[in-house]
Amino acid sequence: MAHELLNLHHLKIFQTVAKHLSFSRAGEELMISQSAVSMHVKSLERTVGMPLFEKVGHRIRLTDAGHALWEYSQKIFALMDETWQVLGAMRGGELGQLRVSADTTVGVYVVPEYLGQFRRAFPHVAIMLDVANWTAVMDRIAARESDLAVMGQVPDNGEDWDATPFMENDLVVIAHPDHPLAGDREIRVEELAQEGFLVREPGSGTRATMERYFQTAGIPYRVNMELGNNSTIKQGVANGLGIAVISRQVVQLELEAKRLVILPVQGFPLKRYWYVVHLRGHYLPPPAQAFKAMLLASTRVKA
Repeated sequence: MAHELLNLHHLKIFQTVAKHLSFSRAGEELMISQSAVSMHVKSLERTVGMPLFEKVGHRIRLTDAGHALWEYSQKIFALMDETWQVLGAMRGGELGQLRVSADTTVGVYVVPEYLGQFRRAFPHVAIMLDVANWTAVMDRIAARESDLAVMGQVPDNGEDWDATPFMENDLVVIAHPDHPLAGDREIRVEELAQEGFLVREPGSGTRATMERYFQTAGIPYRVNMELGNNSTIKQGVANGLGIAVISRQVVQLELEAKRLVILPVQGFPLKRYWYVVHLRGHYLPPPAQAFKAMLLASTRVKA
């Protein structure tokens, strides 16, 4: 069809001629010869199958077809300008969608603060945050349902992932203030293993780190209760249902209120980090690039 052959270069030259109603002035503006302008306009007229200009004395004017093409060409180039503006904004992370998955602890206690900063910097980006345990977050990233993950445990197959630490995450052992082990002396692993633990569900990064600690020591630990989130674990420990391993950042308010205490256990705090993670070698959309840059710019990892 004819419209499939419409040449935007010819259309731009036509616009310039129509603006000045002069081939010579159009040539001056475009810095090409008058004959070249005429050639391009004639080619466009052959494409549309109608004359676009007519001579009136020593001047030219638009034909009815020329008027119609002028009006639509204005819309075409305005839409093209808007398209490039939108694409430029997307390249800069100013538009589009930010899809983030985060494991439970960092998703509740850390990521929202950064998303607030991101929202203020990029108010037109749609934000999706999915908070789940570590295993579920890995599944979402692998399935490309999220662009970026924030988590406390690096994937085992590291060659497939880009994982950069941006914040320290110390794991501590918490107990009720009246717990028999609460005090100043260092608690041995063997003593700790005699206590009943409140633990997260299988698939939790915190639980996996705690299990590695006891496996390294060659000592089994005892589970009192398995609970689905940190808030329930804190409440359980505060009510004397057992002790727990948890991120220090999660219990700051309870420590200040003296509802919980940190036990001075041998080998603790367990030094961990929160990481920004995404698939290596896959396209990372501009909003995700911008969010990753924001996290790393405010890094709190000690050298």
